[in-house]
Amino acid sequence: MLPATFIAKKFVSILLLPPLAPLLIGAIGLLLIRRFRRTGLLLAWLGLACTLLLSLPASVAWLAGPLEDYPVISAEDLGRAQAIVILAGGRRSNAPEFGGETVSALTLERIRYGARLARRTRLPVLITGGAPAEGIPEAELMRRALIEDFGITPRWVETRSLDTRENALYSTTMLRQAGVTRIALVTHGLHMRRSIREFEATGLTVYPAPMGRATGKEHSNRDEVLSSLPSMSSAYSGWYALHEWLGLLQQKLAGRG
Repeated sequence: MLPATFIAKKFVSILLLPPLAPLLIGAIGLLLIRRFRRTGLLLAWLGLACTLLLSLPASVAWLAGPLEDYPVISAEDLGRAQAIVILAGGRRSNAPEFGGETVSALTLERIRYGARLARRTRLPVLITGGAPAEGIPEAELMRRALIEDFGITPRWVETRSLDTRENALYSTTMLRQAGVTRIALVTHGLHMRRSIREFEATGLTVYPAPMGRATGKEHSNRDEVLSSLPSMSSAYSGWYALHEWLGLLQQKLAGRG
């Protein structure tokens, strides 16, 4: 049974994030137009504007840029770390080609980069992620992929956590038992600021190892006009960036920011 706070948090995030939030704003506006024409039109246009702004590469870059203010991890910082920690980013529950369940695309990107760092440094690896719904914990799916697809066997597998805060709390307990206090933290650039805060709050020294940037010149050789238009990838990045800003706000309200 999932904790009520976890369910409530997910429900609130669905209401506040696209695609539902802009749709609700627009729908409320349309319902009000007959009696309150000016207010209804304002809300309808606001919903449309929010949808557009959260899918335009330029506005998404403005929203995401401050979250990705971390460079590629340096050789010096890697040399200071005692372990590599890779955060889960979701799973695919319907993957018959992998026997039932497997890691999501986001998680796969993270473990691929974590495996690269592990091979380069020979540092031990911790993977962390529980099972928000019924099924195999994400960390267990990560363990299988790391071993079978990348030839890396993680030393620690944390399977209880349901969010980033619990990733940090439960992982730190396991790491401290092994005398580890300095980690290279692997997650997506958009997720890094919030993750650092949670892990540093436990007393660990964190060296950010961001990957999968949402901003930057990914398509420098493409037509500038086409690359500035709304796209599926920019809409996802807009959703992800807004999700992280809401997470940072929640951290601040909880006294952890």
